[in-house]
Amino acid sequence: MIMCSVLAVALLAVFVVVAVLLRNGDTGVRFQRSDQAAMVGIGILLACGVMLFAIARVRADAEGIEVRNVLVTRRFAWSEVLSVSFPDGASWARLELPDDEYHAVMAVQAVDRDRAVEAVRALRKLHRAATS
Repeated sequence: MIMCSVLAVALLAVFVVVAVLLRNGDTGVRFQRSDQAAMVGIGILLACGVMLFAIARVRADAEGIEVRNVLVTRRFAWSEVLSVSFPDGASWARLELPDDEYHAVMAVQAVDRDRAVEAVRALRKLHRAATS
């Protein structure tokens, strides 16, 4: 959430600065206020797109796990999940599913370090309790 917020603010700031400086160039091209507004609009859209990554969430209980990534929320029963893994070099954890499929758990990210380890251990504990 913090990284997404910082990146969104930085993107918006860059596009606002570019929009302000757009009229003062010596390129021979005449930029209008509409061009400046479009640059700010693009910055807002990109910032909103980055903030979509901040809504990732995972909720788990004795029956199963609900994973909300960028746009899609899915619920899996623990019986559907083979394991919870965090492969080396991966950006986030994932649920191993039958037929060599997997589902990303974007709420548990490698950049969270110790919190990610604790989250994966808690998910594995719930999975183990539900499947044994």
